[in-house]
Amino acid sequence: MNWLSKLEKKYGRYAIHNLMMYLIGGYAFGYITAHLMPDMLQLLTLEPALILKGQVWRIVSWVLVPPAGSLVTIVIMSLLYYSLGTSLERTWGAFRFNVYIFSGILFTVIGAFVLYFITGVSYGIGYLFSTYYINLSIFLAFAASYPDMELLLYFILPIKIKWLAVVYAVMAIFEFVQGNVVTKVSIGASLLNFVIFFLSSRNVRPYTPKERARKAKFKQQAKPKEKIYPGGAHHKCTVCGRTELDDPTLEFRYCSKCNGNYEYCQDHLFSHEHIK
Repeated sequence: MNWLSKLEKKYGRYAIHNLMMYLIGGYAFGYITAHLMPDMLQLLTLEPALILKGQVWRIVSWVLVPPAGSLVTIVIMSLLYYSLGTSLERTWGAFRFNVYIFSGILFTVIGAFVLYFITGVSYGIGYLFSTYYINLSIFLAFAASYPDMELLLYFILPIKIKWLAVVYAVMAIFEFVQGNVVTKVSIGASLLNFVIFFLSSRNVRPYTPKERARKAKFKQQAKPKEKIYPGGAHHKCTVCGRTELDDPTLEFRYCSKCNGNYEYCQDHLFSHEHIK
């Protein structure tokens, strides 16, 4: 994605680092709110009709609504997705991970408005859109980047994450195909970021762990090896043959005009005859 690389060079310094910490913190806020002030959650959901009437905070506040489940389930899933998300951020870089997450949020908001204009439903759309499929997109992205990593299913059975991703993907596709227009829009909008990123796999491949490890290995092999001279010296003048062992005060430099890696002491750096 050349456009993404250009954006990263220009705006990369504005990326939010450790983004998953803020998302999980939002879940914690939403969970506390749901128990202390349950009626307030109705003010946070993604309702296009109410947004058009001035409740613009709903464009963002729906991300705070916690996923359904018990406290134990939410804690376990939050820890899992925090681990997956931070690993992706380290692999891709903060800017690209930000784009991936925020594009998922943006597509979900657009999907909610599309559904509103199709159905004309004035209230209740917000309960159809949650961060469930955005979390699923994180899981799928992690599985695509680390396909052979193993998870303990039910804390007992080791299984490669790529097979779990296949199961979740098949379930999402089945729901998409069998569901009505409401289901299709909610699933499609929430997972569109994954589709865009990974259909253009050639653009994501440089950021996979295997490719990064290959590049690091290549750079290490291509790096010129430091010469070690008799006695353990690391520097030696090409003209006089002196090393730092002969005189610890000597300074050595490579000559950029010589054809090759030739090192000279301070006395011959500017007076030697260039080797061509």
